[in-house]
Amino acid sequence: MAPTGPGRLEWPRLRVNDWTESRDTLHMWTQIVGKIRLANTPLINHWWAVTLYPTARGLSTSGIPHRTGMLDIEFDFVDHKLVLRESGGGRREVKLRSMPVAEFHDRIMGHLHDLGLTHAIQNHPNEVEVAIDFTDDFEHCTYDPSAVNLFWQQLLQAHRGFTEFRSYFGGKVSPVHFYWGVMDLACTRFSGRTAPRHPGGAPNCGDWVMVEGYSRELSSCGFWPGGGEEGAFYSYAYPEPAGYSNFPVNPREAYYSNEAHEFLLPYEAVRCSNDPDRTLAAFLQSTYEAAAECGQWDRPNLELDPRRWADEQERAWRYARRTQSI
Repeated sequence: MAPTGPGRLEWPRLRVNDWTESRDTLHMWTQIVGKIRLANTPLINHWWAVTLYPTARGLSTSGIPHRTGMLDIEFDFVDHKLVLRESGGGRREVKLRSMPVAEFHDRIMGHLHDLGLTHAIQNHPNEVEVAIDFTDDFEHCTYDPSAVNLFWQQLLQAHRGFTEFRSYFGGKVSPVHFYWGVMDLACTRFSGRTAPRHPGGAPNCGDWVMVEGYSRELSSCGFWPGGGEEGAFYSYAYPEPAGYSNFPVNPREAYYSNEAHEFLLPYEAVRCSNDPDRTLAAFLQSTYEAAAECGQWDRPNLELDPRRWADEQERAWRYARRTQSI
């Protein structure tokens, strides 16, 4: 059940097999919303302009340019509704319940038309083996509110860990964002060097999409609702340097998958550990070090201590306390 009171959310248990049908339906819904952002936002490095972002309610597009104003679309996984807001004051909602993808598509496109946004989107999903046109998809039609809420809580926990990890890097680093192509939350660090042209090969996705995504040498980490009993954390490097797969990483439950060409850590190994935050941090740092050390990254000029201004902040706080007490 979703929490009803204030306080920190814990690491929830959600078996992938218990919500597969809802997961696959939600995946298609996020692709529709993501494609709306894609159709109306200029290209930013590595497709950063198409992603969604975890919020205190669910997942959001953030602001989408709309004429001279802005539109945003948010999945609310607490009250279970999709909310469309337009800067001129327009607002529409779609109740999230079990319904075919075709119905969800028609509802959201109808609301966009009412708000004056009629930009067409690509009508089929990407990065899935079977790409059913959204208007013809009556197969994916399940929505379990409790399961989706638990998935959102998983994303929140991963987002906390990735945000902390992101703060230690001063080089080019992506936001912590949700890619609707494969339904994963990700954060990517870059060495600053170019990468060899990516060969592509993602299902129902043009090779040029991967060429843009992997145009620079990188180390990427993420979480997705697959790869383990309760999902999995992953980390990979592109291009993968020599020695990467044999680099020692933590915790002991982490392993290199020869099939996926990435390190994997089952979500349940993090959830069940004595200190989930520390366990996840160990995985993120050690797998990044695998890429940085094997790839000979310029670590001294790329890494930062996020507490570098802690002493100044402490002095400012103490000064404020003294002056307020006078």
